[in-house]
Amino acid sequence: MTDAPDASGIPTDLTWVRAAPEDAEGPGPWIEIAFGPDELVYLRETGDPINIVTTTRTKWEAFTKGVVAGEFDHFAEPLDGEGARS
Repeated sequence: MTDAPDASGIPTDLTWVRAAPEDAEGPGPWIEIAFGPDELVYLRETGDPINIVTTTRTKWEAFTKGVVAGEFDHFAEPLDGEGARS
């Protein structure tokens, strides 16, 4: 059985996994990810669950390998000593 898409083409029965620390309390905001049919990956923010970004599994795997390799660390570096970039 495959996921049936809604009017926007997003499957309606995706299983969303929240990227939050285990001890996290409250609604977030957190990023959620779901793997769908046809090798598609869906991403959304808990505060705006209707706004969904879609990518391919190949691109998602390349992104996550880049995160592990530190290719995006510069996005988390402080600006002028005032905290992390937003």
